[in-house]
Amino acid sequence: MVSMSVAAPASRLDGVALAAWRGYLQSHAVIVRELDAELTAHHGMTVRDYEVLLYLAQAKEHMLPMSVLSSHTMLTRSGITRLIDGLVAAGLIERVSCERDARISYARLTTAGYRRLREAGRTHVAGIERLFLAHFSPAELEQLDGLLGRLPGAAGSGPCTADDAPAPSGGCSVG
Repeated sequence: MVSMSVAAPASRLDGVALAAWRGYLQSHAVIVRELDAELTAHHGMTVRDYEVLLYLAQAKEHMLPMSVLSSHTMLTRSGITRLIDGLVAAGLIERVSCERDARISYARLTTAGYRRLREAGRTHVAGIERLFLAHFSPAELEQLDGLLGRLPGAAGSGPCTADDAPAPSGGCSVG
């Protein structure tokens, strides 16, 4: 009896593949850290705070279920709860109970939260322009968009600021 072993080619990450992967990871970490520092210094919020406020600004009636925010931000339920607690304490969002299902709770953007998001948006976009966009030509950005668009989770999520989202009306009908 002849034993045949089929060896899979060794999976290696080296050369240009390794350089591209490391460059992506390192630049992402540096850019996010810098954006976070700027938002914290100028507006007292983190990039994660900004992200949650933006999701709410773009949502119908400026509110989303906590489970949706958890999914969008890739935070655990306890992680999103802690983040939301801080935003509630700052008066930027409020919790809203679901009238039909007590297991569901919503986060809703307040008028103060919307104002703060708009102010922070100018700082955030300026940082993105300086730390990322300025390093590429328009043609390179178009190409980069196509390339990165192939990656998991890269679907477009709308504008980066609240400028295009209507301001909260203060009214809400959950039920």
